[in-house]
Amino acid sequence: MTDWTLISFVTFKVLVLGIGMFFAIKWHYDQGTKEKDSAKEKRAVLRAGGKVAIVFVLTLAVLVFVTFIFATKLGLDLNLP
Repeated sequence: MTDWTLISFVTFKVLVLGIGMFFAIKWHYDQGTKEKDSAKEKRAVLRAGGKVAIVFVLTLAVLVFVTFIFATKLGLDLNLP
C-alpha cells in the first residue's frame, strides 16, 4: 500500500510541476514576443515597487507599535540602559 502511495504522489508532483513549468515558460516567451513600450513599463514597475515598499514600511511600523503596546501591557521593562 505505501509503495503505491509514494509512486502516485511522486507521479502527481512531477505532472503538476511539469505542466506548471510548461505554462510559465510559454507565458514568458509570449511576453517577450509582444511589443512593449519600455518607458511605460519601467514607470509601472517603479510605481508598483514603490507601493510595495510603502506598504512594507507601514506594516512594519504597525507591527512595532503593536509589539510595544503588548509588551508594556505584560509589564516588560523596555527602557534603554
